[in-house]
Amino acid sequence: MSDYRWETQGKIAVVTLDRPERKNPLSFESYAALRDRFRALSIDKTTRVVVLTGAGGNFSSGGDVREIIGPLTAMSYSQLLEFTQMTGNLVKAMRACPQPIVAAIDGICVGAGAILAMASDLRYGTPKSKVAFLFTRVGLGGCDMGACAMLPRMIGLGRAAELLYTGRSMSAQEALAWGFYNEVHPGDRVLQAAMQTAHHLAAGPTLAHAMTKRMLHHEWEMGLDFAIDAEAEAQAQLMLSNDFKRAYQAFVRGEQPVFAGD
Repeated sequence: MSDYRWETQGKIAVVTLDRPERKNPLSFESYAALRDRFRALSIDKTTRVVVLTGAGGNFSSGGDVREIIGPLTAMSYSQLLEFTQMTGNLVKAMRACPQPIVAAIDGICVGAGAILAMASDLRYGTPKSKVAFLFTRVGLGGCDMGACAMLPRMIGLGRAAELLYTGRSMSAQEALAWGFYNEVHPGDRVLQAAMQTAHHLAAGPTLAHAMTKRMLHHEWEMGLDFAIDAEAEAQAQLMLSNDFKRAYQAFVRGEQPVFAGD
């Protein structure tokens, strides 16, 4: 049985981490399979948005203790490096795919599960959700799968340092106030809210969304002058698109634009 479900609903891919009896942990196989799925999105012309969620009232409990952590204690350095690079490549694939990723987060969202939420573009939580980066609790650093790079940019260095050193849970109220969550919804409505946003994005200019995601990622390491130049080139490219022309023609006619993604 697969650890997750990947279902297509029109232009939206809904990815559900699906081992609810164990709070949706990740296995060696699911890390690799999800990495390959997100990589394949780079050439997927049909899927415009991805929604990532978990089954059974939880998002994910992270790497499976029995199936991953136990075997890791018996591996050589080269084997361990192969594993950590694979998990990091899943995050790289999520950040590199052109489609926006909207995470709907309920219940437990810890360890590698918290990383997958963090690697998403938008995050909607619930009042009972708890996000924690638990790596220090098993004797590992908080520097896992890009956490030390991404989390400080989202919530600030001091707050990120506290969570990564202590492994404590970030409440939904903190996550919203600190900017980790975009919105908080009741548990029975959080997936619906994520889907509404996904439908809105899917109806928008696909090329423009892809460029926005690309530039948000690439400009992390740019100085302001380089970023301004890079954005000038990006916008000039998009001004050649048919969607840009459609938007202008719709404006002239007093209509809402219908984007085709070209």
